[in-house]
Amino acid sequence: MSAISETLDTFLTDQEALLDDVGALPMLEVAREATAGGKRLRPAYCYWSYVAAAGEPADDAALLAVASSLDLLHVSALVHDDLIDDSDTRRGVPAAHKRFEELHERQAGRGSREDFGRSSAILLGDLLLMWSIELADASGHPGLDLARPLLSVMRTEVTAGQFLDVAAQYRVAPATSYADELTVARRVLEYKSARYSIRRPAQIGAALAAADAAVQDALGEFGSVIGRAFQLRDDVLGVFGDPAVTGKPYGGDIREGKRTVLVLTALDDANQAQAAELSDLLGRHDLTDAEVDRAAAIIDESGARRHVESIIERSTDQALRVLEEASLTSEGRTALTELALRSVRRAH
Repeated sequence: MSAISETLDTFLTDQEALLDDVGALPMLEVAREATAGGKRLRPAYCYWSYVAAAGEPADDAALLAVASSLDLLHVSALVHDDLIDDSDTRRGVPAAHKRFEELHERQAGRGSREDFGRSSAILLGDLLLMWSIELADASGHPGLDLARPLLSVMRTEVTAGQFLDVAAQYRVAPATSYADELTVARRVLEYKSARYSIRRPAQIGAALAAADAAVQDALGEFGSVIGRAFQLRDDVLGVFGDPAVTGKPYGGDIREGKRTVLVLTALDDANQAQAAELSDLLGRHDLTDAEVDRAAAIIDESGARRHVESIIERSTDQALRVLEEASLTSEGRTALTELALRSVRRAH
């Protein structure tokens, strides 16, 4: 949505004088790059859920400000996520901490450039989170008080979901069954992605429109179901996607040892020898591309990829049925349907 990009550009420009006065303009430079080129899904789900509940907004700028604030929250999470995962790239360009490393090198800074990059990126992620709150609070939207509890819950859920994801990577794997790990992975999927990516943005849009409980519940159900499918698509792309299209490092999920629903299903369904081989490959940062290919082949041969694709298809059908049965405007329903299909049938 170009209007979202324009809203974010204006907001970031408004921060320039203060950061210049402080002497921290490099933070703005990296923030601009970090917020560029995204899919803007969260703002889009918020905006079109408002339209689905109440029709075209009387104050488009105020709604766009609240919706855009969700993208700043998202980018804040991505900056920190890249640090946690030690990812060098994001959206096909160097991750924020790598950009700060480049700044350290250009300025011939003292000490470790890696430490400078990491410290600066932590601060940038924090700043983006604060800016997200500021942008929403300054919107002047008349329905903001109705949406504020959902905004607060969303911020807590995504952070707690990220903690669950980190904890899962360090948990000792069971000897024979992955059922418990799959339960945790599904919880991570719900809280780290489904709720903050689609469910909460959709509910926030409906709350801003002062929609009744039935509409808010319907959009919430739609958001959770399509949000889970959205994350499952991300998991598939994390193993089988083309890095030139996804903008993420090749084999990143394998090298990081991500305990996703896809990977855990493969470990649970593969034969004993393949499961042992895959388990040995996961989480090794020194894997060759051939070893990454082997891990992907085991996941595919186990049937896990087909299983996850089937879940995505069924979930999409379920989410679209919820939209059809809800009392929504035609324009909003059409836009949300298109968004849902784009979310799960993407290549990046």
